[in-house]
Amino acid sequence: MSPRRNRPKGSGSSGRSAEDDRPGRYGGWQSSESWRGEDWSVRHVAGASAQGKAYRCPGCDQMIPDGVPHVVAWPEHAGVDDRRHWHKACWNAKDRRTPGVRRSRNAPGF
Repeated sequence: MSPRRNRPKGSGSSGRSAEDDRPGRYGGWQSSESWRGEDWSVRHVAGASAQGKAYRCPGCDQMIPDGVPHVVAWPEHAGVDDRRHWHKACWNAKDRRTPGVRRSRNAPGF
């Protein structure tokens, strides 16, 4: 019995390229939504793919710890700097939230 082959046959590359940014690469899927008259790109990030960094949700102004599934959303006409990480529930409730949600007094100030 021969050993198992780990690489696909006929593949000359040693792995994925830096340009390989398909929607499922980060453990989720990507869609397009319309909100406030703009088209938004929305990427759902799986918890296993959300490792190493915590983000602040613009919907509730609370932290999204690393390892927690969440949503990354940005206007389609904007660049990478306009991406925002949201809790899934906050993104789904974005129409019911008032603009300018304030943090409570005992919330962290960073």
